[in-house]
Amino acid sequence: MMSNRIFRSLAGVLICSLLLAAGCAQPLQKPAEPEKQLPKAAEEKAVIAPAVEAAKPPAGEVVTVALHFAPNDSATYRLVTEAERGIVIENAPPNGPNMTGSVTGNRTEITFTQQIQSCVDQGNAVANITIKELKYATKVKNNFTVDFDSSREKDKNSSLARLVGQSYTIEITPAGRVSKVIDASEAQAAVAGGAGADRTVAMELLDPNAIRDRHSILPLPPPDKNQLHTGDSWSSVKTLAFGMMGAKSYERVYTLKGVEDTRGRRVAVVEMDAIPSSQTPETEDEKAAKSNFSKMFDNTETFTGRMTVDLTAGNVERYLEKLHSEWVAVEPADQIKDNKEPLILKMSTTLSQSIEKLD
Repeated sequence: MMSNRIFRSLAGVLICSLLLAAGCAQPLQKPAEPEKQLPKAAEEKAVIAPAVEAAKPPAGEVVTVALHFAPNDSATYRLVTEAERGIVIENAPPNGPNMTGSVTGNRTEITFTQQIQSCVDQGNAVANITIKELKYATKVKNNFTVDFDSSREKDKNSSLARLVGQSYTIEITPAGRVSKVIDASEAQAAVAGGAGADRTVAMELLDPNAIRDRHSILPLPPPDKNQLHTGDSWSSVKTLAFGMMGAKSYERVYTLKGVEDTRGRRVAVVEMDAIPSSQTPETEDEKAAKSNFSKMFDNTETFTGRMTVDLTAGNVERYLEKLHSEWVAVEPADQIKDNKEPLILKMSTTLSQSIEKLD
C-alpha cells in the first residue's frame, strides 16, 4: 500500500514533471501507421452527432472519399492545434505543494491560402501555401513564454510576424498526405535573421516535418480503400507519449456515417472513435515502470473526431479530433491523520487539431 510519505513525494515529482516539459504529447497531426480496412459493421457507435442528419446513399451506391485537384484552384483554411498538460493538487498542508489549475502547453492557429499550381502523377498536386494570419502561444505553469498574434500592432516586429505573407510549396496526394515539401527556402530565409524565442518558433514552424504534419489530413482513407458504402470503416494506429504515465496507442476507427446533399453538393460525414491498442512500442522495463506508476491513478479519457468532405469539390470542409485524458490519485484513507481531508492529485492532457475551410 502506498504510504503517506510516498504519496506526498509523488506530488512534488508531478510538479517537476509539469514544469520540465512545455509540450504534452506527440501532436495529433503526427503521421500515423498505414490504415487498414475494417468490416462494414465493425464500428457502429456514433461519437459526435452530426448537425444535420446524414442521408444514406441509395442501396449499393459507392462514393469515393478523396481529394481531387485542378490547376489554379484556390481555398483558404484555418488550422488550429492545441496541446495542454495540467495538474491540480488539492488539500495540501499550508507548507505543501498546493497547486490549483497549473497549465503548461501551446496553441498554434494558422490561416493560409492553398493554390494548386499543377497536377502531377497519380492524381497528386503541387500546391503553393501562403500564410495569411498567425497566432502562437506557449505557457509554462500559467505564464506565457511566447504570446504572438499577427493582428496585434505590438507584435509587428516579432520574428513570427515575418512569416505572414511568406509562401512554400508542397505536393499533396488524393489521400491527404503531403508526399513532399518542395521548397520552403524563401520563407526560412525571411525569419533566419531574427532572434530569441520567437525566431526559434518561426524556424520550427518551417521545418519540413512540421510543414508535412500541418498539411496532411490523416483521417482520409488510403487510395486502395476509398470506395465506400455508408457504414464502411477504416482505421489507423496512433501512439502518444504521456510523460511519467508512459506511452499509449489508440486505434482510430473512422466510419462513413452518410452523405448529405447540401447546396448542390454531396458532403460525406465521417465520425471517429478511438479504442486502446496493444501496439504501443515499449521495452519491458518501460512497461513495468508505467504499470507500477499508473496503478496509483484512476484514468478516464475520451478521444473522438468528426470530418465533413465535399465530394463534389474534392476537399475537406471541416475536421476535428480531440483527446482528453485525466488521471486522479487520492491519498489512502488509513494514512490520513487528525481528520484532515485527503490529498488529491489530478493530472490531465488535452490534445486537439482542427481544420476549417473558410472559402
